[in-house]
Amino acid sequence: MQSSQKEVHNKQLLFALIVAGTILGLAGTDLVLPAVPTLPDYITGTLSQAQLVLAAFTAGIALGLLVFGELGARYDKKLLLLGTLAAYSVTSLLCSLSETIPELVGYRILQGFFAAAPAVFAPGLIRVLFDDRAALRALGLMGSIESVVPALAPIAGAWLLNYLDWRASFFITAGLTFLLSIIWLFTPTLPTGSADQKTNVAKSGYLALLRSGTFLRYALSQAFTLGGLLIFVFGAPTVIIIGMNGSLNDFVIMQVIGITLFIIASNIAHSVVERFGPEWTIWFGSSMAAMGSVAILIYALFTPGQEPAMLWILFSFVNLGLGFRGPPGFYQAILASGDNDARGAALVILLVFTTTSIGTALLAPFITQGLLPLAATAAAVSVSSLIALFFLPPTATKEVGSATAT
Repeated sequence: MQSSQKEVHNKQLLFALIVAGTILGLAGTDLVLPAVPTLPDYITGTLSQAQLVLAAFTAGIALGLLVFGELGARYDKKLLLLGTLAAYSVTSLLCSLSETIPELVGYRILQGFFAAAPAVFAPGLIRVLFDDRAALRALGLMGSIESVVPALAPIAGAWLLNYLDWRASFFITAGLTFLLSIIWLFTPTLPTGSADQKTNVAKSGYLALLRSGTFLRYALSQAFTLGGLLIFVFGAPTVIIIGMNGSLNDFVIMQVIGITLFIIASNIAHSVVERFGPEWTIWFGSSMAAMGSVAILIYALFTPGQEPAMLWILFSFVNLGLGFRGPPGFYQAILASGDNDARGAALVILLVFTTTSIGTALLAPFITQGLLPLAATAAAVSVSSLIALFFLPPTATKEVGSATAT
């Protein structure tokens, strides 16, 4: 009995450490966000160069996803995670010591590169720790925790900027990631696959996943649903303030409602999967998200003088849909990647980044023209999730909901 309780405790501890790593990676952008406009007041550089501080971090993450997806398929994930957290701590410290903005931009590329590792390794580590049902619940909980980071981290960053200075967020990140790497150093060794499995995974690659219609079914549908939401979120402040004569408070209220509903849906998604199965849940969530996006598009097309308050209602369906389909969709992609889970996780996240970046870039020239261009872009991307589900084959392996609970 005591041994069983200790095993559960260790799993909970390891899960907490995994989530902490992904949170610190996410916070790398949001903590420094409030300081960006004032950076030229403190170190040598221009405001346009200061914007590259954000872009450099994102570029580093994109590169890191591919590299650590490959390394995670070949080497021990715990050792890689320990090393990358330590490197993330060092690069964060180097960022704080920068004397020019171009120097800071260079260090931010490295910081973003190492920040990508926890997100790549997390799904595979969760899959090792838990059975299918528990892993699905863990992914839902991790997603709900991570969804709060973009809302709270800028507030913490603003507080650090007001009471300390721009370097404080980097000092905090460096200290916390170093502490986390020390804790990982003393955690138990995680179970790994057989030698044959390791050999097969090492011989495989990203191309094998890109050739798998089943993997692409879940990876693309996940990227299109989440990408459609993020494109709308990124464009909403400008549209609400300039195109709809609203205020930043309208955007904040929309986000608070959306994040709350996402958290609720993602934490009950496992129950829906147990009752109806993962495929039904993924279709249901994707359809709800697409329906919300199309409803916003219809509202933009046929309603003159749109009210920001309507977005509070309509956009909530997009968040609910992502909450329901997010955990089973991501987990089915990991299952479809087989033992190649590190590369699979990296590709899913990279597809989300790519979808969001392309959609945001295509929308940029039209962002000041009101709600219609934003709604049309987000709806087109969100509906593409249903197209991927319709044309690409579902998994032929055991479904998520069929495992016995621990």
